[in-house]
Amino acid sequence: MLPVKKKSKCDKRKRRAHHALSPVNLVSCPKCGHAKLPHAACTPCGYVSGKQTLRSGSGDA
Repeated sequence: MLPVKKKSKCDKRKRRAHHALSPVNLVSCPKCGHAKLPHAACTPCGYVSGKQTLRSGSGDA
């Protein structure tokens, strides 16, 4: 079924006004200084809030 009336450019753009992407919020790790997501473990060193939660290294153990 086809639409009854054509959507104008203005209506189309108003509908898509909320589709914009927001930038990713990154913070630096207090231990090693690498960028990480807040409230998440740091990938290189494995620290969150001063506690080591992940083993650092390649994981071949």
